[in-house]
Amino acid sequence: MSGMRRKVRVLIVDDSASVRQAMTAVLEGDPDIEVIGSACDPFVAARRIQEEVPDVITLDVEMPKMDGITFLRKLMSQHPVPVVMCSSLTETGSETLMQALEAGAVDVILKPRIGVVDHLNETSENIRDVVKGAAKARVGTRRRAATASGPSAKLTADAMLPPPSAKRAMARTTEVVVCMGASTGGTESLREVLQVLPANAPGIVIVQHMPEKFTAAFAKRLNSICDVEVKEAENGDPVLRGHVLIAPGGKHTLLERQGARYTVSVKDGPLVSRHRPSVDVLFRSAARSAGSNAVGVIMTGMGDDGARSMLEMKRAGAFNIAQDEASSVVFGMPKEAIAAGGVDVVVPLERIAQELLRAAER
Repeated sequence: MSGMRRKVRVLIVDDSASVRQAMTAVLEGDPDIEVIGSACDPFVAARRIQEEVPDVITLDVEMPKMDGITFLRKLMSQHPVPVVMCSSLTETGSETLMQALEAGAVDVILKPRIGVVDHLNETSENIRDVVKGAAKARVGTRRRAATASGPSAKLTADAMLPPPSAKRAMARTTEVVVCMGASTGGTESLREVLQVLPANAPGIVIVQHMPEKFTAAFAKRLNSICDVEVKEAENGDPVLRGHVLIAPGGKHTLLERQGARYTVSVKDGPLVSRHRPSVDVLFRSAARSAGSNAVGVIMTGMGDDGARSMLEMKRAGAFNIAQDEASSVVFGMPKEAIAAGGVDVVVPLERIAQELLRAAER
């Protein structure tokens, strides 16, 4: 019962009184969330944490006295708590948020510079989901207690494309395409995988649950530190060996086959499994278009996006890999995919790159 569950206790840190008030109202609109306090700067927040340690902190990037990134680094080194960063939709803000995720933040809430209160209210369901997901995240050496979220109507991949036909198993070609999905904790986990891939790795398409306008900065950051070339996917982009395409936030990305080569289709559509982009949409398109030429990888994240369609990939002949519980920030998406029967092998994060290369050569 909702009333008997322990609530997720949240501390809001933001220099704007109106944002603090709006965030409090949004979060407390969920019966499973309790706002235990708010703070106008990191120094007030630090004193509040000494009194009571929250389950999650929402932290503004730009604040007086001490910026959010500096506070985040101090917090992670001294008292790790799941942190959700809040920032504006600027390119500079996106770069800063990359630093925040590298410093240990588990997720991101974006807010516009104008009309922020209205935006927070409009995206209230997503904000609550992000905060409850963060409460399950393992940061530092601590493992968070899981807090189940209530049922909610969710669209499946049917909203974007029909299921694969059982009759049309795809013939093997020389090229294999890798489709990867991740959510909470995925930005740093994907970095670890991509950084060790060789420059001639199979073509890869990735859905990482991430806000609109943030995926471009994420792809740019990865491209600067990886041997493979990484870019935000654009409609019609070819899937090529040595290249990685990141699905843009706010749009679905599908794999399509044209003769012996693959391209991506980037399109609008409803939220699927409560997300856009959705892993379910990408994986179903891989089952339909690539069959046994595909390798699926599902990684850390809250929820079940990708579980149903990973099974469709397996039935179409794909080889599927899941990240194990010990190395996942949140063992939600891999756990659901494993339970659905769509996974061939479960490995720790540090072995995913090796396993997908082996699967591509099989």
